[in-house]
This record gives sequence, C-alpha cells and structure tokens, in this order.
Amino acid sequence: MKPIQIKRLEQFYRRRVPPDAIVTQEMARQLTELSRELNRQLGVLLSRRGEVACVIVGTHKGILIPSLEGFRSSSARFKGLRLIHTHLGPDPLNAEDLSDLALLRLDLICAVETGPDGLPGIVHTAHLIPENPDGGYWRVEPPQRISDLKADFLSFIGALENEFARTQRSRKVDSADRAILLRVETNPLFDSEGSLEELRELAHSCNVEVFDRIIQHRPQLDPRYLLGKGKLADVIIKALQIGANLLIFDHELTPAQVRSIADFTEMKVIDRTQVILDIFAQRAHSREGKIQVELAQLKYLLPRLATRHTGMSRLTGGIGGRGPGETKLEVNRRRVRDRILHLEEDIRNIEKARGQRRLKRERTGLPVISIVGYTNAGKSTLLNTLTKSRVFTEDRLFATLDPKSSRLRFPRDAEAVITDTVGFIRDLPADLFAAFKATLEELYEADILLHVIDVSNPGFESHIAAVEKILEEIGIQGKATLRVFNKADRFADKALLSTLCRRFNAIAVSALQPDSLGPLMEQLEEIVSPPDETR
Repeated sequence: MKPIQIKRLEQFYRRRVPPDAIVTQEMARQLTELSRELNRQLGVLLSRRGEVACVIVGTHKGILIPSLEGFRSSSARFKGLRLIHTHLGPDPLNAEDLSDLALLRLDLICAVETGPDGLPGIVHTAHLIPENPDGGYWRVEPPQRISDLKADFLSFIGALENEFARTQRSRKVDSADRAILLRVETNPLFDSEGSLEELRELAHSCNVEVFDRIIQHRPQLDPRYLLGKGKLADVIIKALQIGANLLIFDHELTPAQVRSIADFTEMKVIDRTQVILDIFAQRAHSREGKIQVELAQLKYLLPRLATRHTGMSRLTGGIGGRGPGETKLEVNRRRVRDRILHLEEDIRNIEKARGQRRLKRERTGLPVISIVGYTNAGKSTLLNTLTKSRVFTEDRLFATLDPKSSRLRFPRDAEAVITDTVGFIRDLPADLFAAFKATLEELYEADILLHVIDVSNPGFESHIAAVEKILEEIGIQGKATLRVFNKADRFADKALLSTLCRRFNAIAVSALQPDSLGPLMEQLEEIVSPPDETR
C-alpha cells in the first residue's frame, strides 16, 4: 500500500460514531472509497461508545479478524463490539460473516456493498437471538440503505442483552457451573444416550447443573476439536443463548484438545475423567482415600501442564539444573513429580499395613465376603442392612469411597467379614484405577464376591459387563461370585424379574427391606460355612 493509503487507514482511529448509530453515512463512504481503491475488503470494530477499536485490511474475498483477548470475554455476554466491513460486490452476508458473529459473540455485523464508483450501496446486518422454538441462532435483517438503519443502536443492543439474560434466568439454577454435555459417537450401535445420562449423573454429583446435551455422529473423531468446527460453533451460540459456562465431554481429552477447544470457545472445558476425579476428591474422607485421589489427580495433571518452548532454558535435572535458569513450568513439573513419588511411597506403606491386617484376619479363620458392583447400585445400603452399620449412603454416584469392613452374623451362629469396596464405572480412569490398587487388593483375599446390581436401571446389563471387565483386568475373574439384583422394590414386573434372576443366576433383594434378605443370607451361609458347621 502507498503511504497515503496507510495514513488514511490510521485516520479511522481518530473518528467516532455516535453511540446510538450502527454506522454513519460518512464513515461508510470513507470505507467503501478506500476499499474500492485498494480492491480489498476493509473493516472496523466499533465499541459501544462508538470508538474504533480495530481497523482490518482483508483480501478481495474476505477479512481476518485478529485476536480480541483485550476485550471483555464471557460465555454469557456479548463482546461489546460491532463489525462494519465492506463487500466489493452485491453480496449478502455469507457463512464466514455469520460464523464471526457467533464465534466472537459480536453485538452485530454489518456488511456494506461497495459500488463501482466507490459509493456505499445496500447494507446487510445480522445479530444473535435468544433461545427460541425454531432453534435459530441469528436473525439476518432485510437489505436496506444506510439511512434506514436503526437510529438507536444502544437501546436495541441493551434490550437484546436483557432478553438473553431473561431467557437465562428462566432456568432456576443454584450452581455456579452450568454445563452442556457433549459426545461424539463413531459407533452407531453404542448407547450414546445412556452414556450421556450417566455423565449427567456424574455432573450432578459434582453439583453441576446440566443445561443441555448434544450428540454428534461422525465417521471418526476430529483430532483437534472432536466435534466438527461448525458444530462446535453451534455449541458456542447455544451456550450464549442458555447461559452455560462449561463444556463437559464424555471422552478423555488430550491436553492439546483441551487447549484447542478452550481457545476456540473461550469456555471452561473438562472431560469425563476430570469429573470423576473431582467427585473422588470431594468424597474421600480418610487419609488413605485422600492420598489415592491426590495421586490420581497429579498423574492426570502432569502431562497437561501447559507446554512452553524451553530451548533457552537450562536443563532441569542434576546439579546446577535447578534455580534461576529453570522456567516456572519446569519448576511446577518437578514439584508434581516429587509429590507423586512421595504419595507412591505412602501408597506402598498402605499396602503393607493392609497386608498385615489381612494376616490377622486369616488367623481368626473368618471367611471374607467382598461387595463389588457398579457405582450407586446400593452396596453401602446393603452392608448397613446386613450388619446394622451406619456407612454413609446417598442416591448419587460414588457417594462413598472409603472401604468399610464389618462382621456379618448368620442365623446359625456362623460369622464372616464383609467388606464394601469403591464402586466401579465404565471406562474407569487409568490413573484412578492405579491409585486405588491398594484398596482393590482386598478383593484378592475374598472367599466370595457379592456382585450387587441395580436391576431397576435399564442399563444394568452393561453395568454387569463393566464390572466383570474390571475384575478381569485386575486378575480376579473366576473367583466364586454371587449376583444380587438390588432395588427389586422398584421393579414393577415381578414375572420379568423372576425370569431375569434365572437368566443371570441372581437373587432379587431390596437393601431397604430387611425381610427380603432371607434367601441371600441362606445362600451366603451355605457358601462360606463348612458342611459340618451347617448341620
């Protein structure tokens, strides 16, 4: 460009538009004249006060809006900027214009047609709209002349923001976290709805309010965003419409994917593993449980510490490698590794103590019954009813984490030790699985596994498969197992329940009704007591 043209561009920063006007005839004419002279699209970003925040020089076909990090950013608010730009022909707003409007949460976008003589022609405008029955995200106004544009822009945008806020307030929310659940499914036969329903329950256990859930079917996952970029743009607008501020993916995201999605959406992004880790962090009360959860969290965090270019930093390891030359990122990583080593030593001490307690139990000669099952199947409630214990129970996923052992007395004076274990779940995070290895080792010493199943859950068969898969992974398949269909009182069709019991070789009980536990107690006593003691 010529120096005089650059100077004319710089002069836009000294111009102002009345706050109540979208754009003035004078500014539009100056933009179109210079745009035609350069044969490039030009644009300006105007603040609510009518000041020019940014001047953009594009190509003949479009403009590229720079980063707007310095301006206000919120998933529930507009950016406070409107884009005025030129089109070099009689072209309406295109998909790229509407994407910019949505992704950047602009107040409004306005495209001014540039005539062959450089004078402004027809004007095309569009703005976002609140949640509506038609499911639309924006409204494109009919083409008009600049003189016909709305005279009071500030009142218009204020009323639009108030309408967005009113729509958001219509959802009664007690939680600060308002989430949209997302899943990308490549297998058409997979129960995506059931998986998202479980994620909703996990989010509820974290005190997160779920506003919406979205499933996208694709041949394969997008390596960067999981969803397609266009679908993710729709999610951003949906979040603005309903007031959501959190995206929860029903996948384990890589560190690069988390950063890419967060940068693209300007929203907080977490995955299924983080939700489960957060629940465990809230529910762990014993020293052992807290150590296990912290270890799992740190192992998850370590590869997700933001990567930086370390070419100019000194090496981390060895003498002289720590100190002023070490970047803050390297310091954080070293501290996390040191803490992991310390916690792993604590876990080894816990394993040693557990082994000693098991030896004492073996000397008493009491048989051991371990309760296993999917989370929220009613394991702790069953333990309380069988042994008159007072283990905390709640109708939430992972309500209890710390294992509990009690003595179980049978009607014929026989006794056994019955142990409740942490609940299982589909795709249990690997780091969490490793951290709770010391707890799960109790299962190796069990004489019988009591597999508790919530038969009232429509997905109970997949829960059975998930539990048995985990037992196989830790090498406990083949151990004597008694299946128990819990929550039978919620199962209306008793004939079907009897059929299911025969099919799965299970006993139907209700942990809340002690009278229903008789057959279970009899079968347990037959299994754990020697024949000469049961005569």
